[in-house]
Amino acid sequence: MLYPKNIRYLAVSLSFILGSLSLMNTAIHADEGMWLFNQLPLEVLKQKYDFTPTPEWIDHVMKSSVRFNIGGSGSFISKSGLVLTNHHVASDTLQKLSTPQKNLYREGFYAETQDQEIKAPDLELNQLISIEDVTARVMGVVKPEMPPQEAYAAQKSEKAKIEKESFEQTGLRSDVVTLYMGGQFHLYRYKKYTDIRLVFAPELDIAFFGGDQDNFEFPRYDLDMAIFRAYENGNPVNVENYFSWSRTDVIENELIFVSGHPGGTDRIQTVSALKAQRDFQLPAILNFIYRQEIFLQQYGYEGKEQDRLASTDLFGIKNGRKVLMGQLKGLQDQKMMQAKLKAESELKLEISKRPELVSTLSAFDQIAEAEAMDAKLSKRSNFLEGYMGLNTKLFRIAKTLVRMAAEDLKKDSDRLPEFQVSHRASLEQRLFSTAPIYTQYEQAKLTFSLQYLAEQLGEDSPIVQKILMGKSPEERAQELIEGTSLAAVEVRKLIAKGGMKAIRYSQDTMIRLAAAIDPDARSIRKMTEDKVEGPKQQAYAEIAKALFAVYGTKVYPDATFTLRLTFGTVSGHMDNGQLIAPITKIGGAFEHERNHESEKPWKLPASWHQAKDKLNLEVPFNFISSADIIGGNSGSPVINRQGEFVGLIFDGNIHSTVGNFVYIPETNRAVAVNSGGILEALSKIYNAKALVEELQR
Repeated sequence: MLYPKNIRYLAVSLSFILGSLSLMNTAIHADEGMWLFNQLPLEVLKQKYDFTPTPEWIDHVMKSSVRFNIGGSGSFISKSGLVLTNHHVASDTLQKLSTPQKNLYREGFYAETQDQEIKAPDLELNQLISIEDVTARVMGVVKPEMPPQEAYAAQKSEKAKIEKESFEQTGLRSDVVTLYMGGQFHLYRYKKYTDIRLVFAPELDIAFFGGDQDNFEFPRYDLDMAIFRAYENGNPVNVENYFSWSRTDVIENELIFVSGHPGGTDRIQTVSALKAQRDFQLPAILNFIYRQEIFLQQYGYEGKEQDRLASTDLFGIKNGRKVLMGQLKGLQDQKMMQAKLKAESELKLEISKRPELVSTLSAFDQIAEAEAMDAKLSKRSNFLEGYMGLNTKLFRIAKTLVRMAAEDLKKDSDRLPEFQVSHRASLEQRLFSTAPIYTQYEQAKLTFSLQYLAEQLGEDSPIVQKILMGKSPEERAQELIEGTSLAAVEVRKLIAKGGMKAIRYSQDTMIRLAAAIDPDARSIRKMTEDKVEGPKQQAYAEIAKALFAVYGTKVYPDATFTLRLTFGTVSGHMDNGQLIAPITKIGGAFEHERNHESEKPWKLPASWHQAKDKLNLEVPFNFISSADIIGGNSGSPVINRQGEFVGLIFDGNIHSTVGNFVYIPETNRAVAVNSGGILEALSKIYNAKALVEELQR
């Protein structure tokens, strides 16, 4: 399974730097690249695949694609607003819509009529409408004499002004996206959909058939899909752009495209930055993940309801652990690190030959210094600005309310980005979510995280003492949960309306705690921005300029959880001397079950066995391609040359886990559900005739 990753740096392919000074020569040999829709490699597509997408094709694909605010991708698949994504992208919503009596996450759901569709409590979908280059304006506020932290602050303020102006002029969500870590800035305008209703989801046992053991593997036999419908003013939206369903299945060596929202890549981090990830950042995160995984497993063992509440969190943690372990393994590969060192040395040599670029060499030292500072600050940041130590929805709500009251007193350009006018509606969508909050589960999570906080920072730490107030983690968690009313949406709205006065006089335990530690949290955030983020952004911006000068401008930027187009072919690969065929069939799912003696997680749902005699077992089910994807691409549509829907991305193979740092064309594969397999299941297993008819119109 693929989840987005919020990482910040410039991305240029390692193979690009090593292979040639010409992007064209490199790209011809590999289907690499997460391309901007306004900077597609048209010459590469023409030379390698004899395909040139028209402006109309590009615009149609862009506007048929959507982004899920919970992390993931999707697409419109009918004129009346049907949206397709993965079951695991939908899992957060499925959990929120479930009850102790009806577990939609495990049992599945189908609305036979539109009046049976269930409204999601806090889903937001973003449809990209336009992209505008605002680089000159954002860069124009930086003066040569400005130190990095001032330049960073000036650019933040200017980006906020641009977003506010755009929002007020268009009414569209407006985000200024930093590309090439400061080399370019583009304004992305999105149409938002906030009335999203669940239409269909299969059982977990087929959506995640093979479980964690088969995750990031191939062959696969998963129906990892879910369908929603977007509404406006109480009616299904009437969309102009959506993907028509292909009448034919994919075939080996076919050219395909993936339109989705990769979360983050680090393919041109400096050697010092990669070493920091290898030696410090990833081990620290993995330590927390291992501990949390054990906690969630143990909590789930306590009963059926506990298992229901913990299951989606446990799913995400297991997936994250496997991804991060793959990344760490890649960074521990000496061949990869030596290749990176060689690439960096060659780039520095090219820079040193150009007098106008020589000053850029200091940027590498600046990044190393920032990484060293990050190592000193990140632990406190993880616990104060992150939620390693206060892991409960109720504290997140309290922190948001406390900060919102303070930020609302400032002018918009001076606010923290998440509280600016252009982001306010999305913030309130999450803050006032009607999703149920289960206080027993929240107390268990808070107890665990407070224990971890005390262990990692030490019980004598001033911040630990301020949080625990002389009590044990168990006692303090109970006190905090029992003393808060923030589970009630109306209470949140009243506090938000009351502003600073409501915060100042609140007796709510979570509000009081959030207010008490907010100065500490803001301080570490400001320090991180000034001493880590600011210097890094300015340093990577300098490196970006050098890269453009040395290698040209036709280079794809790092993934930023914004819409990108990738391409490749339906193709297998060699693995340990064995040829992995690129396509599996529906009948293989039953064989896979038999080979594992029908034991979980290789036990198909009863609905599949009941419908087996009706199924065409030769229909392609899952397939792999050479498309370059990463976490965040989950739910991305796979389309053919005609712009027709042929598949649904849901995973990568194990070789793709190092894709955060490097794309390896021989083995890196994206895993998708075949469009024909989806229709076969919908029509013959789930009897979703009305849904199938709508998809095929």
